[in-house]
Amino acid sequence: MRPTVFSPDVLRQFLRKNRIATLPQLKQLLGTQADITVFRKLKELAYRTSYSHRGAFYTLDEIVTFDELGLWSFDSVWFSRHGTLVATAEDRVTHAVAGYFAAELEEILHVPVKEPLLQLVGQGRIARQLISGLYLYCAADARTRQRQVLARQAQHDQGAAASDGLMATGISNELRAAIVLFASLLDEQQRRLYAGLESLQLGSDRQIAELLGLDPHTVAKGRRQLLAQEVNAERVRAEGGGRKPLEKKHPR
Repeated sequence: MRPTVFSPDVLRQFLRKNRIATLPQLKQLLGTQADITVFRKLKELAYRTSYSHRGAFYTLDEIVTFDELGLWSFDSVWFSRHGTLVATAEDRVTHAVAGYFAAELEEILHVPVKEPLLQLVGQGRIARQLISGLYLYCAADARTRQRQVLARQAQHDQGAAASDGLMATGISNELRAAIVLFASLLDEQQRRLYAGLESLQLGSDRQIAELLGLDPHTVAKGRRQLLAQEVNAERVRAEGGGRKPLEKKHPR
């Protein structure tokens, strides 16, 4: 075991180099078996806990650069300005122009959100309303919720008009069905980039979003990535995803 080190500078240097770390890694670094020792040193440095991976990763405030949604990621580990997944989901739903369906919020936060959303509904911190057979998650405030529902209904009407517009341009039902089928076979990054490509050709994020069942922000992100050539060709799924190797499934 490493000798006990009580200086928080050791943690700072390690996290500056590695960006993120788990609690066992930091305990080994400090040469301690006590969780509280690590948290005391982290508190001196102002730290953040990931909302993905069940909060297993830590980083420093000085390392994080949040985007416009208050999110930051490194190596498929996600952090939020609001801390926990529950708090982040509450903020996103409360401030959404047209609320969120669960699948839309998962596209944005990159983690499953069904359980946090149900927890927030049970606590009265957000509300939900059935629209077109799906639950739309909205703000707890009645006036805000009404505005979100009206905005969602307007989006639905625009989507129907956009679909009619696609038909007016000569795209057949068969071709539209083929586009939807092809997109369903892609992984998350490929689907986003494909939607962005179609948007560039069609000139409308909203139309493609409605056609593929995506959030318009997802389509816009894919379009921006293509134009900026910011595509991660090496990793298409989160670390640890995919089929397990045969030797792990059937050890000898």
